[in-house]
Amino acid sequence: MADPFEVRMRFTAQLQHLNASATSSQKAAHYALKYRDMDEDLHSCILEQLERNSMNNRANIMYFIEHLCDMAQRENHLNFVRMVQKDIFQVVDAVAPSDGAGAANVKVVRRVLQGLQQKSILEPDTVTEIEACLKERDTLPEHTALTPIDANEQRGSNVAQPVLKTNGVMRLDKRQIEQRIEEDRERHKRLKESIWGVGSEDEEFEKLWDEASDIGEDDFLQAEEDAMERRQAVEVD
Repeated sequence: MADPFEVRMRFTAQLQHLNASATSSQKAAHYALKYRDMDEDLHSCILEQLERNSMNNRANIMYFIEHLCDMAQRENHLNFVRMVQKDIFQVVDAVAPSDGAGAANVKVVRRVLQGLQQKSILEPDTVTEIEACLKERDTLPEHTALTPIDANEQRGSNVAQPVLKTNGVMRLDKRQIEQRIEEDRERHKRLKESIWGVGSEDEEFEKLWDEASDIGEDDFLQAEEDAMERRQAVEVD
């Protein structure tokens, strides 16, 4: 039997190093399900890292939670799903706090909530209730947390750390901003690929066939008009 402390430490390290790639989330989800007998302890790790890490990492953990729940459903280990359902409000408060520190994460939360609802992990009423809270947080100036830190604020420190503005909103340093932009770009690219991706030529044909409308009388009239215009063009020449 694996040492619980070692499992917890390794899982914590995976959460801390999540990025925009689906591979990193899937790897961490596989690890959690491999040690499903410690599911409550691993779930507590997730909540703990949501409180301790940067806003960028919290966004990555939010996406990971969707991967974990999806995989847990497919493997019929529903304890992870139940614990996420129970603590979803705590998760949202950590990823997009009401103080404006996670204003840039509101869209992330919405996307994940939509995915969890589509997978029947969250009830529509729960998502609606959370959305009402997010609307208030979305009224804050967009990307407040992504305002670059002034050089004077970093003076005397060689370590890149978030800085609290005078209004209490946490701000990220330049490196963290660039990392977030790059990760958002990667997710957007993957989303477009999933929308346009088709498996084979047969599937592509079926997709185009389904999207095409049936031939009607208007189509025949249009064809006759086109043919008449071509004949007239030939006569003129």
